[in-house]
Amino acid sequence: MDWNFLIKSNTDFLCVTTDSRNITPGCVFFALKGERFNGNLFATQAIEKGAAYAIVDEEIPATCSQKREYKGQIVRVDNSLLALQDLARTWRQHLNKPVIGITGTNGKTTTKELLAAVLSRKYNVHYTQGNLNNAIGVPLTLLQLRREHELAIVEMGASHPGDINELVEIACPNYGLITNVGEAHLEGFGSPEGVKQTKKELYDYLCQHNGTVFLNEDNPSLRQMLEDAKQQFASCSLSVVGYRRGVLPEGVQLVGGYNAENVSAAICVGGYFGVSHEEALEAVRSYKPSNNRSQAMQTKKNRLVVDAYNANPTSMQAAIESFTTITDDKTPAVYILGAMRELGVHSKLAHQNIVNMLAERKAEEVILVGKEWRDTTAPYIIYDDTQSLYDALQKEPLEGKHILLKGSHSVGLEKLLEVL
Repeated sequence: MDWNFLIKSNTDFLCVTTDSRNITPGCVFFALKGERFNGNLFATQAIEKGAAYAIVDEEIPATCSQKREYKGQIVRVDNSLLALQDLARTWRQHLNKPVIGITGTNGKTTTKELLAAVLSRKYNVHYTQGNLNNAIGVPLTLLQLRREHELAIVEMGASHPGDINELVEIACPNYGLITNVGEAHLEGFGSPEGVKQTKKELYDYLCQHNGTVFLNEDNPSLRQMLEDAKQQFASCSLSVVGYRRGVLPEGVQLVGGYNAENVSAAICVGGYFGVSHEEALEAVRSYKPSNNRSQAMQTKKNRLVVDAYNANPTSMQAAIESFTTITDDKTPAVYILGAMRELGVHSKLAHQNIVNMLAERKAEEVILVGKEWRDTTAPYIIYDDTQSLYDALQKEPLEGKHILLKGSHSVGLEKLLEVL
């Protein structure tokens, strides 16, 4: 679709929304559809609230008078989501700002935040807010890009084969970074190999477009994926900037040794773009994690390590390993672990492997949350849901403990913070 009718009148920024409740005068409303919602039903309401245009993909329920009144403002397309993605791609190409694409099984959001903190020392940076990293979130992120921004960092998530390929075709990154690959969303990917092939799609795109890859040289899987991409595309002439895993610098507010590679990535990218090592370190040390990601907390009762935003076998193992290294004999350690979701047929074995790991490390106080744990040989107490554990902790609270909270976001372990 020719989007010049929007870009010509909005050369510095675009105002786009998919939520009719967030209409501001002059913005463009895209009517998206899902299993439980249909934005087309709110198209006329969006116009009445001040939207300049409503992009719809089906006949809207409006009276004849409304249709005459809104003629020209309601634009019919074949598919509103594809139209949103097309506009985002067009806008990104119109502004022509450098784009860094980030994906990976674990650590992509933290790395994105660290990158933004480091690069903001020298540039006006636009980056993905929250977790807007899917087929809707990526185009919305790009459409928030303004002419005043000097570069953009776009996080890309995936749960099915082809997801990254779809997103890179929208974001058109010049630079790319894969944090790592592991066992996540196996229900959608089918196998660990499916995860690798999908994440590799970022390398594939950069190979075909003479881009630059930031590579963790200590990660053999990433090295092999990059080599596979080079062999797949004979004319590949991308640039590679390597970094090592490193160690977590003193003074950072992130918890967990697994964050060392995220910090190293941010410092490496910063150095490539001219941010000095000292400035990058200062930015990393100033970064304070949020949203229950690798957060250290001290309550009136306990010391906590909260990493309850997401979980998969790889990140769960890393969290347990890291927590084991920072516990001491003075404060009893407690592992409160939520189930790992979206693993499909791999779920039973994945949860059993975590139980085995805990046994090997002689973890004494373990509380498991989620019915998935009942399919294992776990000798630990199991609660089917977080509310049941919440109620139990109100009656018999934990005090004077060092507690790890780790689990998939859908388990809702963050609710326990009130009673810990």
